[in-house]
Amino acid sequence: MKLALAHDWLNQIGGAEDVLEVLARQYPASPVFTSMYARTVMPPHYANWDIRALWLDKLPAIHRRHQMYLPLYPLAWGNLRLRDYDVVLSNKSGFCHGLRFAPRALHICYCLTPTRYVWQLDDYLAGEGLGKLTERLLGPLAAWLRRWDYAAAQRVSHFIAISSAVQARIRKFYKRESTIIHPPVDTSRFQPCPADEIQDYYLIVSRLVPYKRIDLAVQAASELRLPLKIAGSGRDLARLKALAGETVEFLGYVADADLPRLMAQCRALLFPGLEDFGITPVQAQAAGRPVIAYRGGGALDTVRAGVTGAFFDQLTADSLKEVWRNFDAFAYNPQQIRSHARQFDTSAFCRRLDAFIRGAWAAQRTNRDYHYEDPVANATR
Repeated sequence: MKLALAHDWLNQIGGAEDVLEVLARQYPASPVFTSMYARTVMPPHYANWDIRALWLDKLPAIHRRHQMYLPLYPLAWGNLRLRDYDVVLSNKSGFCHGLRFAPRALHICYCLTPTRYVWQLDDYLAGEGLGKLTERLLGPLAAWLRRWDYAAAQRVSHFIAISSAVQARIRKFYKRESTIIHPPVDTSRFQPCPADEIQDYYLIVSRLVPYKRIDLAVQAASELRLPLKIAGSGRDLARLKALAGETVEFLGYVADADLPRLMAQCRALLFPGLEDFGITPVQAQAAGRPVIAYRGGGALDTVRAGVTGAFFDQLTADSLKEVWRNFDAFAYNPQQIRSHARQFDTSAFCRRLDAFIRGAWAAQRTNRDYHYEDPVANATR
């Protein structure tokens, strides 16, 4: 089985690139097709991969300002024809699912989300704070992109969604069904600490941008006078500091090596925004700590109410306060929390994804419908 990987762009590091790292290790002989590759800003070991950038990579300033070439991505990906591969696995949040492939081949799309600024334009514009002229121009463009994106989605052989929230969007926007395989999380980095080492603080680990809704936690902590540490940086920092009372501490950037201890010693992690998946709640649970999360998005897949944490129901500080003031962090069993987190480990992701690909390819070769069975869940029954 000859397999190729497709990834939207390589000019920044984020959750999509975390997934790509695992895919590249899982399928080391597979080339990575991408719209652009900014070698100077990506990790040095990427140079060891077989990365094949599209013609977009040669356009002026595209590595720094890739958004201004938005109308060209469908053209570039739609003209890419991967005729020599049995399976194409696209790691998609943009347009890479629009590529072409051989008639007897498979295209499996690992969908991080249907393209956000195509299908959820109003939410995207509200979060980005773009100018009025840009907003007016994006409206007609987004309408055209939606037609292209929908047509491209119909050519995909199988969709895999990262969460139930993304699965619902695939069904709504693309009218396609999908299988859920949660993204990989390295849970081995995180371990519970002894109970007497738990310290008196709650924790947020996040980029400080408006849609993360860190403001809800800052306001709630300040009014309840509860100790809250916030690890991370971003453009919302000044606004959040202005909202914060004396019990809120901003740590700035925290090195990866220091994060496990910070997580293991907190009373609980707060996750106040609406996310497609959300890795930090899984990391905190791997460290044995419960989570207080908004009841929506990926948290519905990763947090078990009453077992690994608690939910608040509305995106307001008052709703969070109602749950937080009565929250008993020591009523949760750290080992039970960690056991729950391990189902999201990288090893489980690799087993699930490889089983899906091999099963779908076998069904394709024999002209059978494919019905996925989770090998990790089956092994624990």
